[in-house]
Formats: sequence, C-alpha cells, structure tokens
Amino acid sequence: MKLLIGLVLSAVLLAGSGAALAQQSNSNSVKQSTKDAARDTKNAAKATGKAVKRGTKKAVNAGAKVTKKGAAKVEGKTETK
Repeated sequence: MKLLIGLVLSAVLLAGSGAALAQQSNSNSVKQSTKDAARDTKNAAKATGKAVKRGTKKAVNAGAKVTKKGAAKVEGKTETK
C-alpha cells in the first residue's frame, strides 16, 4: 500500500514537471529546458524515495511492536510455576 502511494506520488510529480516544461516560453534554449526537466525529475525521485523510506520505517516498527506484544503473551502462558 505504501509503495503504491509512493508510485502515485512520483507519477504526479513527473506529470507536473512535464506540464511546467510545456508552459515555458520559447526564449529558453533546448539545453536549458533539458536541464530543468532533469532537475525536476531528480527532485521528484528524491521526494518519492524519502516517502517510501518513511513508510517502510513505520511499517517495520509497527510490525516489531505487534511481534513484541505477541511474544509477551506467549511468554506469560509458558512460565512455569
């Protein structure tokens, strides 16, 4: 689910960068337009990577918490008196 959100976010950012590129005036050279597009793509990829990292970290920590809770229940049931 988190990966899907990250992919959708990157698609939206890339589409937005393409729209911004299309609206530029004709006075910019092709070289500058290419540089701008590459920079926008780089920034979109970085933002997506950060979002995926944050989502993965939250998922792993939530899983560890649930595992620890389950282990405590089992430990309480297996204690000898």
